Amino acid sequence: MLNLDYSFLDWGVVSGFILKGLAFSVQLTLIAMVCGIALGTVLALMRLSGKPWLVIPASIYVNTLRSIPLVMVILWFFLLIPLLIGRPMGAELSALITFTIFEAAYYSEIMRAGIQSVPRGQVQAGYAVGMSYAQTMQLVVLPQAFRNMLPVLLTQTIILFQDTSLVYAIGAYDLLKGFEVAGKNFNRPVETYLLAALVYFIICFSLSMLVRRLQQKIQIIR
Repeated sequence: MLNLDYSFLDWGVVSGFILKGLAFSVQLTLIAMVCGIALGTVLALMRLSGKPWLVIPASIYVNTLRSIPLVMVILWFFLLIPLLIGRPMGAELSALITFTIFEAAYYSEIMRAGIQSVPRGQVQAGYAVGMSYAQTMQLVVLPQAFRNMLPVLLTQTIILFQDTSLVYAIGAYDLLKGFEVAGKNFNRPVETYLLAALVYFIICFSLSMLVRRLQQKIQIIR
């Protein structure tokens, strides 16, 4: 049975380890979300442009990354990119770049579905009042697509937060790493890993409930 006596623990020290890791996990999630959605939107527009010289590279990018496990991409960037650029790249910077590039492929598919969900008549109306393709997308289509896909985008972001634990493979100091360090320092690895699972569950479940409420509000607005 597990020894659940934590009276000897210095919770100030323990929380310091955990909060440091949580800060990086949140930072990684937010940066990868914002940059991934931006790049994913560009990829979605390329795939919907109908021009082969845009469609083909965007399709190869998206389909390739969606077919490779994330942990492999993390290791590739961390181990191979320094060989190409001739100097080492820190684990944190490598993780930020990797997650942005990888998540863009998934956000791209979400945005493509969101853009296609906007009635074609909206696009034709934009052209009818003299808007260009870029103006129609920026002012008419994309705002509606973002609203339609917001719950799905946020759900993907929750998955992204869960996936940040994979940076453990390259030694980045994320939330899981914080729990591991605390467990080693106080010789309670099993208990701290169980606590880590509980913390991940509480965070992700709470965010999922918020997304569900947002989805209900959007349906009411419609």
